[in-house]
Amino acid sequence: MHTLARLEHIIAQRKAADPDSSYVAKLNSLGLPIMARKLGEEAVEAVVAALADGKDELVEEAADVVFHLMVLLAAKNIPLSDVMAELDRREGVSGLDEKASRPKEGGI
Repeated sequence: MHTLARLEHIIAQRKAADPDSSYVAKLNSLGLPIMARKLGEEAVEAVVAALADGKDELVEEAADVVFHLMVLLAAKNIPLSDVMAELDRREGVSGLDEKASRPKEGGI
């Protein structure tokens, strides 16, 4: 968790930096739709890597997903602790039961 806390702090510091000197600032300057799309692209790349043979590529893509998710959370002023609290709330609850309690959506 220390790594994620440090990353959250760095992202918060860089949000308002010069977009020419910070990738985080550049993403923020482009707006939420671009940040959300970038997270989606990284998630798709993680899926592709998961279906390939190499472990290293999936690890790299998973790190990209986590990073871009944290950038998006920061842009929405949602602390990582809120996500962790939601995971804690779900602990001990069957994934199937938790999913069934949500409004119906398509998919798994």
